[in-house]
Amino acid sequence: MSIYNYEQAFGAADKTSSAMRKAIERWFQMYYESTATEHTDPCQRIPYTVVNKLVKSVFGEYRAEADTPLGQCVLKSLDEKKRIAMQLALVGGSCYIKPCPNGTGFSFTLVPRNRALIFSADGAGRPTDMGLVEKSVWGNAYYTLLERRSVDAEGYLTIQNKLYRSGDSRNLGAEVPLKNVPAYSNLAESYRFEKPVGSVGLVTMKLPMLNCVDGSNDGVAVYAPAEGLIRNIDRNEAQMNGEFERGESRVFASRDLLDAEQGLQDHLFVGLDDDPERVGLTVFSPQLREESYLARKQEYLRNLETLLGLRRGMVSDTNMDDRTATEITASAMEYSLTVLDFQHIWQTAVEEVMALCGQLAELYGLPCRDLGEVHFDWGNGVLYDQEKTWADYMEMVSRGILKPEVALAWRFGMADADDKTIREKLMPS
Repeated sequence: MSIYNYEQAFGAADKTSSAMRKAIERWFQMYYESTATEHTDPCQRIPYTVVNKLVKSVFGEYRAEADTPLGQCVLKSLDEKKRIAMQLALVGGSCYIKPCPNGTGFSFTLVPRNRALIFSADGAGRPTDMGLVEKSVWGNAYYTLLERRSVDAEGYLTIQNKLYRSGDSRNLGAEVPLKNVPAYSNLAESYRFEKPVGSVGLVTMKLPMLNCVDGSNDGVAVYAPAEGLIRNIDRNEAQMNGEFERGESRVFASRDLLDAEQGLQDHLFVGLDDDPERVGLTVFSPQLREESYLARKQEYLRNLETLLGLRRGMVSDTNMDDRTATEITASAMEYSLTVLDFQHIWQTAVEEVMALCGQLAELYGLPCRDLGEVHFDWGNGVLYDQEKTWADYMEMVSRGILKPEVALAWRFGMADADDKTIREKLMPS
């Protein structure tokens, strides 16, 4: 028997609202969309531009270190996934990080929001029963792996796996043994952990904005509030392209020519029915409206920056925006706060991953189970300038109102060390 949808295959109903499902699908379509139509042209790739520039800003000066070899191993694996994970979270509103033990450490799989079904969640919105979807192609067949993760009241995690094969990508097809795909041959159809995990064994990265689709706990795409503006920008681009494709000529045709259905294009030929005696074609050459279209386009882009908390000039043309120094500073600070929000999301995710991997290392019997603590360094920013703070500390030391040991402890990350240790390590006799 062929299965046509995920809920049917899992035997459970997705609690995500219909509005959110449509929105999630739309956000991913907007991110990948590049084909122009008669009325819209997404050639500027606004969603991609916003996401790409935000990710660069978030991780521009990021560094993290752990105290133990296993912790360093986990951080190295996470570092390879950090940009993609943040991109998926920004596009889908959330992203799930799944640790996979590999003998001596962990690798990580990323699950985008459009490949996850939420069957139940606790009061804080954390999933307690969910399904994950993974697609692959082997030979001439399409395979879909469905993984269901549920945690009971005592914190015990159960994982169930099903594999479906189909001749086309439009349906799941029929269930087949997991061994049909070599990559899944070692998976168990059902497994319950012997000790409590307390979660579904995934770490959720969710954007902090309040849901503007249905008010639920689901995260929303970073550009979700600007969907209308993005559509206006794409429509404006199509109108400007059409203006230049027509050149300076606009043709007015008598109504009888248009009624004759001679293949005349509506956007180029305009019907005139006020003079029945007039027939034929009249060519009119208006001035191109480049300046008007560009002005409207820049206004849309500036509005988008304001709405999403982006730095002015991030997607718009800064030369067309005459602002005061106060406005420029305010825009930079708002953008810094936006970036700080996303940096906090990643730092929280890393800390949760380390805690989860510590649990799993014991459950899977890994030789090393101590991940230690993680130390983060995000570099300088608009709201926090390390060099300026150091200069302020040095001035206070020179004025005798701050001990040099305190300044050095801050500079070299030795906040827990006592003054004697700092003098021995950092201060010459």
